[in-house]
Amino acid sequence: MTAVLITGCSSGIGQAAALRLARRPDLTVYATARRVESLADLADAGCRVLTLDVTDEASMSAAVGAIEAEHGSVGVLVNNAGYGEFGTVEETSLERVREQFDMNVFGLARLTQLVLPGMRAAGRGRIVNVSSMGGRLVFPVGGYYHASKYAVEAISDALRFEAAPFGIAVSVVEPGLIRTGFEEAARRTLAGSEVSDGPYGALSAAAKDQTGRSYRSNLLTASPDAVAKTIERAVTARRPRPRYVVTAAARLLVHTRRLLGARVFDGYLRRQFRTPKKA
Repeated sequence: MTAVLITGCSSGIGQAAALRLARRPDLTVYATARRVESLADLADAGCRVLTLDVTDEASMSAAVGAIEAEHGSVGVLVNNAGYGEFGTVEETSLERVREQFDMNVFGLARLTQLVLPGMRAAGRGRIVNVSSMGGRLVFPVGGYYHASKYAVEAISDALRFEAAPFGIAVSVVEPGLIRTGFEEAARRTLAGSEVSDGPYGALSAAAKDQTGRSYRSNLLTASPDAVAKTIERAVTARRPRPRYVVTAAARLLVHTRRLLGARVFDGYLRRQFRTPKKA
């Protein structure tokens, strides 16, 4: 049995991935979250549950140690835990930016460091990092969130090359707009950083409006299980892809940004966000 460690399983993508992978007879799924009591439904579904806080060294070491004690190594690591800190570059508190990077980037990196020795000793392993289409393109009022996902992309690209000689495959999953609690959290962090009568008030208001309209569209969004299916492919494929983009709208945006360049994409954003001109 291959041991699968998934972070951020209390809701959304992590929860859906744990449920889906737990149905496979060849996998033992360890679903984790900061509060283990939030994982009761996953335990009922056959997952092993562990407390794991990706911003706490002792918590990460204990979780990895417990799995290695039973299985020898973590066979698959799915780095899913993360959140979005939204606001303009000028107005967002850098303390909050550091907290976001601690979870989205440094927690992912440290947990990866902890599982790699066991994977190398076993001569095999899979690491699936849940990034975002926001690791390939940038929307205004989300610069720091995008920066964290660009960092995940860079770490994953380097690790994919470094780990390959040891039989370890690394994939990045890049969801578009997924119907989880992400939208609510994004709007909450944006509200906490904006100054309504400040120089970016109109832009922040346009960003909140655009976010709401986008998440209400069935054409632009998908369910968490759509990402879970993709994670399953990355975990089980004989030759997993380096990247998986989830949702047709995300694929269109990623390719549009890549093919048309920054100036054309900026023009698209000005129409979408009605960016006001400032002196």
